[in-house]
Amino acid sequence: MPNTILTTLALATTSLLFVASVSSEGVPVTTGVIPSKIIDVEVVNETPSFIVSPISFENIELAGEAVPINGFGVMENLDRELIVNTYRHSSTILYLKRASRWFPLIERILAEEGIPDDFKYLAVIESGLSQAVSPAGARGFWQFMSKTAPEYGLEVSHTVDERYDVEKSTRAACNYLKESYEKFGSWSLAAASYNMGRAGVSKHLKAQGVDNYWDLHLNSETGRYVYRLLAVKEVLSSPELFGFTLSPSELYSPHDVRLVDVSADISNLSDFALQNGSNLRELKALNPWLRKGYLNVKQGKTYRIYFPNTVTE
Repeated sequence: MPNTILTTLALATTSLLFVASVSSEGVPVTTGVIPSKIIDVEVVNETPSFIVSPISFENIELAGEAVPINGFGVMENLDRELIVNTYRHSSTILYLKRASRWFPLIERILAEEGIPDDFKYLAVIESGLSQAVSPAGARGFWQFMSKTAPEYGLEVSHTVDERYDVEKSTRAACNYLKESYEKFGSWSLAAASYNMGRAGVSKHLKAQGVDNYWDLHLNSETGRYVYRLLAVKEVLSSPELFGFTLSPSELYSPHDVRLVDVSADISNLSDFALQNGSNLRELKALNPWLRKGYLNVKQGKTYRIYFPNTVTE
């Protein structure tokens, strides 16, 4: 019958189901059990309902640039990333919660720097909006390497690592993306270069004789990179459409902070935090770029340190 598997389980009367037990003397005893009747088990085959790519592919764009959805393999590549990011529930829920805290800051900086708003999702696919550390040593929301960071104004020293400063590293990422866009004239190629590097993208474009991301043959990571960016954009911008319904109370709020300017060495950050009505745990959480229990300040340098707006008793 349709959608039903009728399974008849029968044991011949000559077969025995042996059950091991132990006698009061500790001697194993074997008992034969003969089934009294044939058992019919009905298994209903029900196909579960899933939400799969509930979007109009024809309207997909990145930073105002249309995605050639009818190009060879483009729709299937995007569909794959949509499915992956729709059904990785724990990760996607965390993205949504963290985005409520960090997107307002990132959106403001992107607008100030002239970078399309869609690139806030780049921080999601790079780090999940967390202070991540990659196996290669890239760090922070925007995953800068220690050698690249200073080229974009980020200090990496014994006591300071500004790759962990969300505001400064976002501006650094904007500068990188602006340079990439100036070179390639394409935001999709600029995004790809964030993963592969500008030299790598240029090499592949020249070797393959194409002029866009969608026609490039790339390694798996970069080949999926821009599609993943698009998928995360679709899911996070319309979470209910993909089955994610979170109330405002479930989202993480932006930190309510006050600023303290520091232009001299701090010998003990724990004491410094207590003197400012806070504690080391709060200080480190709000300023993860402080890498030691003290701070060395170069002459003429000023750091802005965040504390909770509410003084800790």
